[in-house]
Amino acid sequence: MTLRLADIVQSLAGQAQAELIGNPDVPIARLSSLAAAGPHDLSFLGNSKYLGKLAQSEAACVVVAPSAREAAISRGACIVVDDPYHYFALITQLWKQRNFPAAPAQIHPSAFIDPEAMLAAGVSVGAFACIAGGAVIEAGARIAEHCVIGRQVLIGADSRLSARVTVADGCRIGARCIIHPGAVIGADGFGFAPHNGQWVKIEQLGAVEIGNDVEIGANTCIDRGALQDTVLEDGVKLDNLVQIGHNVRIGKHTAMAGCVGVAGSATIGAHCTVGGGAIVLGHLSLADHVNVSAASIVTRSILKPGHYTGFFPIDDNAAWEKNAATLKQLHVLRERLKQAEKSILRMQDTSEKKS
Repeated sequence: MTLRLADIVQSLAGQAQAELIGNPDVPIARLSSLAAAGPHDLSFLGNSKYLGKLAQSEAACVVVAPSAREAAISRGACIVVDDPYHYFALITQLWKQRNFPAAPAQIHPSAFIDPEAMLAAGVSVGAFACIAGGAVIEAGARIAEHCVIGRQVLIGADSRLSARVTVADGCRIGARCIIHPGAVIGADGFGFAPHNGQWVKIEQLGAVEIGNDVEIGANTCIDRGALQDTVLEDGVKLDNLVQIGHNVRIGKHTAMAGCVGVAGSATIGAHCTVGGGAIVLGHLSLADHVNVSAASIVTRSILKPGHYTGFFPIDDNAAWEKNAATLKQLHVLRERLKQAEKSILRMQDTSEKKS
């Protein structure tokens, strides 16, 4: 299926203002990067450092910022918009809606739905899914194959759960959420009390509350709270294989890349980013607008917005052990350096007085 340039711009007119320069009837068959685009493809230039590649691109049309307008016009058709990356994201959504429309809502005959569960109009339930009593599935939600929805769970309107998602008892998911395959919402948090050399389980009595427009990656786990709920506010985005511990709270529109681990009772502010493989230790707080670099380990609360990095670079093991040993002596070396500096200053003072 192809889309005319004019159809694309008109369809998105309510979401972003854009200027189409060139033939509005050009058919677009594919979305592509600048380098790989062919004569029937639509691409975008989101970063000015790639401006040199614009002239070389064979794309039928390129989405550009006003600063690249003249360069784009000299090359051919273009769509000029304030934020090309955002606009291209909207195009991808339109493209998926037109080329891969959702199947009609249906409930597969192999699905088990408890008679006490409530399903609104337009809900779709895939093969071998299981929905327990007291669950409420709101209008337009889609529950894919082999999903398990526990007792008293709420799934908000138009939310999409991919195959093998588990939502445990009492958890609540807002509207328009996307949960990718294998995610587990509401497993028990890691809570145990030591007693006589053994671990005694602390029952996790809270739940998980997820806001609207949240996206959760494949095989990500969000633990239920021990007493209070684990909370993800509106617009949070989690990548694959992320671990969120019990009683964690994540503020609005915070994003975390793959393999991030957040330990129990940490509080993450709004509009934060956490790079892949980073770790936030338990009971810490991150202010709004904190950006943590990939593979960093957050060992203390961060109370001011900013970009933070903390890790020890990987090295040959023998060299790493030597450096680690040196770091252990760093405080002693610092004190010795201070004493040496004082001695040098005294010697200079004595020398100046004699002269």
